[in-house]
Amino acid sequence: MHALGRRTKRAVVVLFTAAFGLVAAGAFAPISDAHVGWAEEDERPAWAPPPPSEPPPSANDGEPDQRYTQDQECVQRAGDLDEGIRLKNIPWGQMHLRIDDVHEYMNQHAGSVGDGKTVAVIDTGVTPHPFLEDRLEGGGDYVQGDDGLEDCDGHGTQVAGIIAADSDSSDIGFTGVAPDARILSIRQSSQNFSPESDDERERRELLEEAEEDEGEDAGETDPESANQLTHPGQDDGSPRVQGGAESAGDLTTLAQSVRLAADTDGVEVINMSVDNCRRAGDAPITTKERKLQSAVRYAVDEKDIVVVAAAGNVNDACRQNDQPNPNDPRTIVSPSWFSEDLLAVAAIDRTGGVAPFSMNGPWISVAAPGTEITSLDPAEGSSQLANLTIEGGNEVPLQGTSFAAPYVAGLAVLVRQMHPDLDAREVMHRITSTAQHPGSREGHDQFTGHGVINPMAALTATVPEEEGIEPASDVALPSDMPAPGGPDPLAVTVALAGAAGGVSALGVTLFVIHAVRRSRRDSTGDLPGDAA
Repeated sequence: MHALGRRTKRAVVVLFTAAFGLVAAGAFAPISDAHVGWAEEDERPAWAPPPPSEPPPSANDGEPDQRYTQDQECVQRAGDLDEGIRLKNIPWGQMHLRIDDVHEYMNQHAGSVGDGKTVAVIDTGVTPHPFLEDRLEGGGDYVQGDDGLEDCDGHGTQVAGIIAADSDSSDIGFTGVAPDARILSIRQSSQNFSPESDDERERRELLEEAEEDEGEDAGETDPESANQLTHPGQDDGSPRVQGGAESAGDLTTLAQSVRLAADTDGVEVINMSVDNCRRAGDAPITTKERKLQSAVRYAVDEKDIVVVAAAGNVNDACRQNDQPNPNDPRTIVSPSWFSEDLLAVAAIDRTGGVAPFSMNGPWISVAAPGTEITSLDPAEGSSQLANLTIEGGNEVPLQGTSFAAPYVAGLAVLVRQMHPDLDAREVMHRITSTAQHPGSREGHDQFTGHGVINPMAALTATVPEEEGIEPASDVALPSDMPAPGGPDPLAVTVALAGAAGGVSALGVTLFVIHAVRRSRRDSTGDLPGDAA
């Protein structure tokens, strides 16, 4: 009797479960053809600049826009440093990006690491250095009208070193990303030069007139009219701020420099570690910004050149974009603002996180190492490396988005060498699509853009668009809840029929159990109320 009761209970449970399953199948039936995808945005984002509306400016023959005079001493190697001291450690950023592995891969598959490729470095000039050998050439000088092979600030030389330095020594860890590439130096700005004052111009003109009258050598000057040297001009790692009243270079000469580089035969990549900051609400776009934007578009679309720009550093002129809505920036930074046509590069530190000085913005494309930098010593005549600068008597490590950008420029060189059929925009897409994307909804944020560059992946990965494959897209999965209009009538009917069948089966089971019990009582003579 007890055993039969257990079996009966199991049968009831099975039937009840079956009935519930049928009901559930009807109530939560899949929604046919229900699929919701992410909506595509065809409109330009609110933060984006308007499209270019004018032709690119001329290069102005590489001439300065006005006369500048030197008012600060050029960068020098610290006097207490022994020339025999050599920095042999591999920089952490170089290890993070696996540059040595990349070089090995390039040598095996391409026979060199950037040979035959030229990068235009638009900066403060590049001083000749043994690690650049004969791969450095001058392209122009918008500060003094020379060839661009003088770097009074020291900034452009260090940028060029990250791109293409080759120590040719096994005991030195530092190397450029593309050590076989060529560098074209265009000197566009300097913080050690300032516009000539009215008094200086009058004195210069008087001297020139006197020299012409007396037939003196035009190179000789009055000692009393010489520039006063105030302090060493070692670089602090910041991008070159454009348009400062006490410095040389603005967005106009930057645009002219881009045009000059674009029209130079052989240039395939341009690096600009410079920036200009303004409040976002001042104007939709300024006249000088339009010129720079048009020059960049010209370089990319007309000359097939990959353009790379530093994101900019937080300072008094650049207030950080840390407002609640990242797509409503308070500060506009050019040229990185034009990331529709270039790679805007933020900086990360040793932890892998965004560096605290790196300017944020929805226009950021990618990120690269920008702290604890080692590069070429920019002092004239030096054959050493540098990882510090002296500012106000204090040792300051080299850092800045200025030095993150050349890592990306060097990578662009290698991608162009390994994938020669790709145009400039396809090269930029390969770099952004293979970056280590941040954990945001769209794989992009205002801190590191599409993420930290991954050189090996950029060289070797299969990019769907290049193979004619539709790229993966974000898709909203179907809901497992009933459709808004109510459950499918057929499913409900099936469920009710199943439930009715289950109830009927349960009734039959109870009837059988009752009949069995009655039969046993009849056979044993037990009556209700009898003692067991």
